[in-house]
Amino acid sequence: MNTKPRPNWLDEKEYPFKDHYFATPQGDMHYVDEGAGDPIVLLHGNPGWSFEYRAIIKEMSKTQRCIAPDYIGFGLSDKPVDWDYLPINQFKHVENLLDSLNLNNITFVFNDWGGPFAIAYAIKHPEKIKKLIVTNSWFWPVTHIPNFTNFSGMAGGPIGKFFTLNFNMIGKVLSKVAYGPKKKMPEEVRKHYYMPHQEKSARLGTWVFPREIIGSTPWLKTLWDQREKIKHIPTAIVWGDSDIAFKEGELKVWTDLMENHTLTVLNKIGHYPPEEAPEEVIKVLKA
Repeated sequence: MNTKPRPNWLDEKEYPFKDHYFATPQGDMHYVDEGAGDPIVLLHGNPGWSFEYRAIIKEMSKTQRCIAPDYIGFGLSDKPVDWDYLPINQFKHVENLLDSLNLNNITFVFNDWGGPFAIAYAIKHPEKIKKLIVTNSWFWPVTHIPNFTNFSGMAGGPIGKFFTLNFNMIGKVLSKVAYGPKKKMPEEVRKHYYMPHQEKSARLGTWVFPREIIGSTPWLKTLWDQREKIKHIPTAIVWGDSDIAFKEGELKVWTDLMENHTLTVLNKIGHYPPEEAPEEVIKVLKA
């Protein structure tokens, strides 16, 4: 149900879905809920929102129920100025939404920060999970990896905060450089990654996520310490080999951990397989 006006930068042909909202103490969390059947829950990363899953939702909602939330501070959700935006608290909203929908036989599709959220839910509710679709993500501590500590310290530190709040660095710059070399993200698509954060007050979430790659290490460790609970879940890994964030080392963690997995490596695809190569994700969802 459309209960709020849509922003003028949103291309409704690209994103033709009905708007749904879930009330949280921090405001309304927007989500897509299309189709019927066993649920596919699609969890985005940063900078991102449910828009990155639009092609997958259009196709898979023909036969299954597709649910894709925008975390508080992202996409069409509310963006409070006085909240901490911590991942563990973002996850609680996602968990409450999914619990309210009373879902079973869930297939998770996730990217970037969607990984910790999906795995945290699967650890708590392994009996509800049918399959995991992993796209360039993680859920464990990375304090020993310079690629992550350097990025978290820069983008999530005072300099990153200044450039993100004043110049929309994460939405405008990261969305572009995170794309793989196979094809360039069209500007009419890329604007959907920075326009949700065009106001300074709306950019806090995009800054906190980089900081918390290291800052949320204690929470990530609690997830990693419980990995035995999820390693048996059938898993399809769809991995962009040209990601500036998640590389061969992170891929190896997934392939070593998940006992029942398939692997599709996408040549010259970057951080966003659902955006850059949705047909490959659709292929494994239909397998």
